[in-house]
Amino acid sequence: MFFTWLKHYMPRSLYGRAALILILPVVTLQLVVSVTFIQRHFEGVTRQMSQSILIELSYLAEGVAQADSFEAAQQVVLERASPLEMNVVLPAGDVPAQDIRAFYDLSGREVIRTLRPQLLGMGPVDLSDTRRVKLWLETPHGIMQISFDRQRVSASNPHQLIVLMVVLGVLMTLIAYVYLRNQLRPIKRMAAAAAEYGKGRIVPYAPSGATEVRAAGNAFLDMRNRIERQVAARTLMLSGVSHDLRTPLTRLRLELSLMDEQDAAPLLRDVDDMQRLVDAFLDFARDEALDALEETDPVALIKQVVADAARTGDDVELGPISGVLPAPGTMPLRPMAICRALENLIGNALRYGGRAIVSISVSNRALKISVEDNGPGIPPQQRDEALKPFTRLDPSRNQNRGSGVGLGLAIVADITRVHGGAIRLADSDLMGGLRVDLIFPR
Repeated sequence: MFFTWLKHYMPRSLYGRAALILILPVVTLQLVVSVTFIQRHFEGVTRQMSQSILIELSYLAEGVAQADSFEAAQQVVLERASPLEMNVVLPAGDVPAQDIRAFYDLSGREVIRTLRPQLLGMGPVDLSDTRRVKLWLETPHGIMQISFDRQRVSASNPHQLIVLMVVLGVLMTLIAYVYLRNQLRPIKRMAAAAAEYGKGRIVPYAPSGATEVRAAGNAFLDMRNRIERQVAARTLMLSGVSHDLRTPLTRLRLELSLMDEQDAAPLLRDVDDMQRLVDAFLDFARDEALDALEETDPVALIKQVVADAARTGDDVELGPISGVLPAPGTMPLRPMAICRALENLIGNALRYGGRAIVSISVSNRALKISVEDNGPGIPPQQRDEALKPFTRLDPSRNQNRGSGVGLGLAIVADITRVHGGAIRLADSDLMGGLRVDLIFPR
């Protein structure tokens, strides 16, 4: 329970936790040494010095007490106070009701604790002036005020060593933090390279730092290279297979054109379906060979895609646009890939619903593109399955508007992930069908 509560107050960043690891032991060590050793040491010194001054105070108090008259008592004060380097007032004026001491004056507390039990008739003590000690004694000739230098009962400054320790601790912590920062920088560089790769950007990265950090960096490079090789192999395989299938399909189409039109019609439909399947394979393969990142105005790009779709007679319209990108209103995107993703989503919306609305939302952290339709939608339990390649959810969609091969949403999901974003399927509150949200980090 305690550790769960503590996690909420721990620093989140690596630098913050490293600083805590450095500062916490130093502060703890200083507190322990200050309280258990330094303060006890100075309390012992104060006790010894107070015992010494106690002898002088007793000598002065006994002389005043043994005087036969008030004038004799004053004479004793004049004879003994000056050699003892004390200021004495007899009789004293205003007497405080209690001891006066600052709460942090620990050595002053030890002075009072040492003098009071052994000095008869001792009254209140005033330690408000850090340079002087004032105390009052009851004598047969009235209340006597005695004051003397504070350094006679306390060390010159017991906190100087503590201050010195704190200053040196802060200085050494800063030096250690600089060295630790140099060790943490390679980890941040590797994290930045991994984050950029998650967004589809390959940035130069060379492992550096400690042996363990270098090992992690080399493992990351090996993983990135393996992924690139696997992606290239998949792209090459799909492209090769799809390309090779075009030749026999073309021959079949030519041969069927020589047959009777009525007899060849069913076979031509099969060839057309196979052609669409091959084209979908090629689109899916080309998804990995995307165009390069460039600064793009997403609002203008989306408006252009919607306008192109509407110009062909499709029932597509641009919905609300909320938020504005900061000047110059661009962000790094792959424009051809974004166009392909939007065309797939609009095509799906029109195929299964007949009407589509595209809206845009911009925040400080992300760009969200939403495509909504008025079709039957996809049940929540099947939405994860719908994003997988070659998956067709025919029972949940309208098949009267055409058929697909199950790659449309998979291509869109891959394009979104290459940009470091995410795709979400939900019910459309506006049109009652399916809403597809593409979220791109900024």
